[in-house]
Amino acid sequence: MHETDPHREFELMLTRRQLFGRAAIGLGTATLAGMLGPELRAAGPGSSAASTGHVLHHAPKAKRVIYLFMSGGPSHHDLWDYKPEMRAMYGKPLPEHIRDGQRITGMTSGQKTLPVCPSKFAFNRYENNDRGVWISELLPHTAKVAKDLCVVHSAFTEAINHDPAITYIQTGSQIPGRPSLGAWLSYGLGRENEDLPGYVVMHARTRFPEQSLFNRLWGTGFMPSDHQGILMRSQGDPVLYLTNPPGVTREDRRAQLDALAAINEGQHEHFGDPEILARIRQHEMAYRMQASVPELMDLSGEDKEVFELYGEDARTPGTFAACCLNARRLAERGVRNIQIFHRGWDAHGNLVGEHTSQCKDIDQASAALITDLKRRGMLDDTLVIWGGEFGRTAYCQGGLSKKNYGRDHHPRCFTIWMAGGGVKAGITYGQTDAFGYNLADADGNAITPQPTKERWTPGTMHVHDLNATILHLLGIDHKRLTYRYQGRDFRLTDIHGHVIDDVIA
Repeated sequence: MHETDPHREFELMLTRRQLFGRAAIGLGTATLAGMLGPELRAAGPGSSAASTGHVLHHAPKAKRVIYLFMSGGPSHHDLWDYKPEMRAMYGKPLPEHIRDGQRITGMTSGQKTLPVCPSKFAFNRYENNDRGVWISELLPHTAKVAKDLCVVHSAFTEAINHDPAITYIQTGSQIPGRPSLGAWLSYGLGRENEDLPGYVVMHARTRFPEQSLFNRLWGTGFMPSDHQGILMRSQGDPVLYLTNPPGVTREDRRAQLDALAAINEGQHEHFGDPEILARIRQHEMAYRMQASVPELMDLSGEDKEVFELYGEDARTPGTFAACCLNARRLAERGVRNIQIFHRGWDAHGNLVGEHTSQCKDIDQASAALITDLKRRGMLDDTLVIWGGEFGRTAYCQGGLSKKNYGRDHHPRCFTIWMAGGGVKAGITYGQTDAFGYNLADADGNAITPQPTKERWTPGTMHVHDLNATILHLLGIDHKRLTYRYQGRDFRLTDIHGHVIDDVIA
């Protein structure tokens, strides 16, 4: 074995047939790369996404984003969108002109009637900087930070089922295979901290883990794999294979990576495949994370006051509170994109019981994150987002009772909120009709944005508009951030999207 040059050892082991076969492929690849131009040529070893030609298009208002994703579709009716007029219609069929022939899922299409279902929960109006915001009794802690929130009542989507809806809002397409929002941000912004990834994902524990979360939601699609989200786990190693096997020292690992890098760099010289360089960067990042991640996950240095703020659940790894606390610690250390998934919001039957439990999980910690960032001077340049993939119906699914009920999927309108990071604080944006079923204009009249025409209708926020606005706040023009694949320039918002200036400070 060649002791000083592992790449030479690799070459000596090639058969004659392998040598000529790979040489021919390498020549053809090099010729093709020259014909296609610089867009598809690989960056140099160790380069970050930001060094491949993508730079900020304008001055950013936010440096980072923390996305609290409520998977399953939280009910805007029971949390944010107060509709007292529905009480007079309790149990009566939803008027035909409200639905107006719009499609519903197969789970309620067989019902003889669609009974109007007002929320069981009490709402209180909290003052903010404009007309005030109504918040359910289920979110008492979040209500305390109402003046910091931009509450959007007019989010909407075309997807009516979970998987395409989550894939849509996370990747800009209902069809799997596109890069995630976090991957686009990693590609466009690069990393601030070379010892931590630019994109970190956490899954919070829940009592109702019905929906699966596929890694494509934080994956890279056709982009180099080093832009994918790194999943932080609550049990065992925080990142898979972070700990060296028994008998392997850190020095042994360094020598192994040096040898592997030499072989991979030789392969890249032959084939010009940028994914080879992405793998080298991933290996180096994993090596540095062996030192940085254990320090990150060690909460022993946090003050007692911090745990009082986030709640005692923050001491238990994997809880939503612990994830929010770790999100703040990641943000402090320069991680630009942090996403927490919390499953269990798909309340088709026991909505009262399930949403009560879910809100206990997320309410205090969500508010604590806003408060913690604000008092550390970080909220102004940290964009925090809360929301799911769609809302819930104004009518009941299955049996209706004042003590409990269920709601089906509803893509026509739902509520999200944003805070910090350049959005206006203490405002509400957009509204729905008296049944919380359709988007509405300033006079409360139902409107129907045309999905096949220009995406934006004043007062509304399509999922493409949301993503365009997120990119804008981080200094990126969603129309100019593109990635060439198979001869086409792709972007997160496809050919759509409109920056919502009305929510930007």
